[in-house]
Amino acid sequence: MNAAALAGIRRVFDAFRGGDPRALFELIAEDAVWIVNGTVPVAQEYNGRDRIFELFRETRRLTDGTYLSTLRWALADDEHAVAVYRAQGRRLGRELDIDQVLLIEHVDGVWRHITAIPSDPPAFEAFWAEAQDER
Repeated sequence: MNAAALAGIRRVFDAFRGGDPRALFELIAEDAVWIVNGTVPVAQEYNGRDRIFELFRETRRLTDGTYLSTLRWALADDEHAVAVYRAQGRRLGRELDIDQVLLIEHVDGVWRHITAIPSDPPAFEAFWAEAQDER
């Protein structure tokens, strides 16, 4: 276990919930890549911290600020980490309440490559689908 990497994960999730935003700048590399799997508009490869931060802003905007990420548990070694968190939010009359997984590649605790994987892909897709996709 890498205690420093685990502490960094906790700092990032604390920042997501209104904690110190400097953690995001300190722990997500400027040239990091964040991949969100799926077919909905938020499912993309986000290259660079600026684009990753756009994803964070967009999830808050699309959910009128209701989107929350609550860390459940994490494991880390000197190069890799796994963070399982509860993703919750509301939008367009829909609710999301699922576990998601972040697979993190880091260098000295700084996140370089992140892949987000929902535990319930159909629920994730239904939640983030555009309104015109409902038929």
